[in-house]
Amino acid sequence: MITSLLLLLASSIVFAQEHPDGFKISTDVELVLLDVSVKGRQGNYRSGLGRDSFRVYENGEPQTISEFASGDVPVVAGLVMDDSGSMRSKRPETILAGLAFIEASNPQDQIFVVNFNENARRGLPTSVPFSDDINLLRSALAIGRPEGRTALYDAIALALKHLESGRHDRKALVVVSDGGDNISEHTFKEVATLIQESRATIYTVGIFDADDSDRNPDVLKHIADLSGGERFLPNSLDQIVPICQKIAKDIRNRYTIGYVPVRRDNKSALRKIRVVTVAPDGEKLIVRTRASYVMPNRVTK
Repeated sequence: MITSLLLLLASSIVFAQEHPDGFKISTDVELVLLDVSVKGRQGNYRSGLGRDSFRVYENGEPQTISEFASGDVPVVAGLVMDDSGSMRSKRPETILAGLAFIEASNPQDQIFVVNFNENARRGLPTSVPFSDDINLLRSALAIGRPEGRTALYDAIALALKHLESGRHDRKALVVVSDGGDNISEHTFKEVATLIQESRATIYTVGIFDADDSDRNPDVLKHIADLSGGERFLPNSLDQIVPICQKIAKDIRNRYTIGYVPVRRDNKSALRKIRVVTVAPDGEKLIVRTRASYVMPNRVTK
């Protein structure tokens, strides 16, 4: 199981300017932290909203927002890149898109690469878990050659695990793939559980050939929706770069909202989340965050 859950165990987060991420660990309570994206009807990011503009519901019941922050803070971000044989003709564009994401990200982000075909593996050298060096990351994106089948679920599982070793509390993955999974050891159900246990926001970019029998845009949408991210389906390869730039901008414009959930027993349970926003000027806003999380078992002594 991933050790750093959406529900932070035995610790509360109190926001403070002296911490590089804008918050620090304080008292002993359980706390749910949500990364929340807010856009206007025209797709513009809406910044400057205060705590009173948000309402949070868990299993339909209103929650008291105890922690709130906005602004561009560093994240741990992974680029999960399909390197299967059917990606051969698309490889130059996907490398450029990965580089565009890196260049548009916060300079203090901890970034890594997971490449996958029949096997999922990290692209950076073993001694370098994360990097902000564009040349090193370019090499990680370009390592190897496209061949073999597609172990999408294994790649996401590996990336989620690696995210937890990063020092920043905000986590994000960008998954670029041309089709569904056809060889992973992990099942979709297992990966869905890992996503619900993780704080990561996952963005998926589907690049499909018309005759691709393995294409599965619904799975990419489900992965993104579970985590509070977004799925993109470009119509042409030249759209991939601006999409990855847009994803980087979304990550840099998110709000962080925290609340203490009510625990009625010590058992594990799936909790459903809904966040709504009321704009001071009355504009209808689009809110995106994760749909649920897993409340883990509480171990009693």
